[in-house]
Amino acid sequence: MRHNIYKFGTIAAGLLLTAALQASAQETKNLSLDEAVQLSLQNSKQLKLSRAKIDDATATLREARDNQLPDIKASGAYLRVNNPNVDLKVKLGSSSGSGSGESQQSTIKVDQAAYALVNASLPLFSGLRIHYGIQSAKYLSEAAKLDADNDREAVIQNTISAYSNIYKAKRQVDLVNENLNQAKQRVKDFSNLEQNGIIARNDLLKTQLQESNVELTLLDAQNEYKIATINMDLMLGLPENTEIVPDSASFQYSADTRNLSDWEQAALQNRNDIAALTFREKAAFANVRATKGEYYPGLALTGGYIAADIPNLLTITNAINGGIGLQYNLGSLWKTGAKVAQAKAKVQQVLANEEMLNDQVRIQISQAYQNYLVAQKKIDVYNTAVEQAKENYKITNNKYTNNLVTTTDLLEADVAQLQAKLNYAFAQVDAMIAYKKLLQTAGLLSAQYPKK
Repeated sequence: MRHNIYKFGTIAAGLLLTAALQASAQETKNLSLDEAVQLSLQNSKQLKLSRAKIDDATATLREARDNQLPDIKASGAYLRVNNPNVDLKVKLGSSSGSGSGESQQSTIKVDQAAYALVNASLPLFSGLRIHYGIQSAKYLSEAAKLDADNDREAVIQNTISAYSNIYKAKRQVDLVNENLNQAKQRVKDFSNLEQNGIIARNDLLKTQLQESNVELTLLDAQNEYKIATINMDLMLGLPENTEIVPDSASFQYSADTRNLSDWEQAALQNRNDIAALTFREKAAFANVRATKGEYYPGLALTGGYIAADIPNLLTITNAINGGIGLQYNLGSLWKTGAKVAQAKAKVQQVLANEEMLNDQVRIQISQAYQNYLVAQKKIDVYNTAVEQAKENYKITNNKYTNNLVTTTDLLEADVAQLQAKLNYAFAQVDAMIAYKKLLQTAGLLSAQYPKK
């Protein structure tokens, strides 16, 4: 009876352990490159910051436009006062015809007062400060949107690189694992040969050493794959234990035959950072004009309403006024010059940044284009290397069977074959990354991933 209870408890514990392991097991997610890019765009913290900057620039533009609207100020107060000495310059008459004005003034007692004021002002002319202020804010708002588009391209490129790293790591794990199975089989075969006295024990030890080295390589490859997966999960907003399985079809693309001058022209026409800097140049010039507007007076349409009540003394109602007001700060004659100089200096900074950016674009395009050409050539070279490594291993294996080469030669041929396969697999991925980088440098990457 006790034996049955013990057996039942063991089975139950095993089932619970199995269920716990399944619950904590990694979720496997098959993910294409396009799906990864869309997830990254949805969850990118950089793009959230970019959207906040756009909202800030839009609010600044609205604030500049609101300066065209009238200002309306209202104020009022209720006051308690002591018994002041009231001396009216206008003498009060007597309703009964008796007494003097002085005696009536002495009877006036003021201990409280209340008043209300409403003033309105609509700017008619402000030295064009409002007009050019709106223009400057509008240009800066457009520049913020282009900055966000530029950040979007950077997020896409980072996602492509991270996705490629996962694919490389996964491909390396698969190839090394395949090589490890071959190494284990070779150790098994050599062990049988050594037991039968056909080969020396030293040859068996060499194969066992290679098996250990391959196992260490596999551990490193698995570690790199896990790190790349965690990085990708955080980028895409997925749980950190999600195992991403990349799609090899995502790395297929058609070769582009455009030359260097075509890519440079495309970059000058489509780069968001160049367009953003152009808008900043316009904003800087508009700011110069707005600053010069401080030399001129301000003209505004004004109006107001006044009401007051001082018991026993004065009551004012329906006191409405309107007119045109002129305001000019004489200090602007000698203070505005420094402000204009600062605004012009900012224009020169923007112009200098434009020249520097144009040079950087040409350098970046040249570098990205050359990297793309080299990456394409590497595919052909490594493809040939794979065939050569296979043939070399085949010949070396035949020679080893006929005792014409040593075990070391055979193992070296096997390692060369594995390295050639890895180089070819990585070269295909690197060529795609180089092409995407070229598209990003030319400002054409976002077009492949339109906004939804």
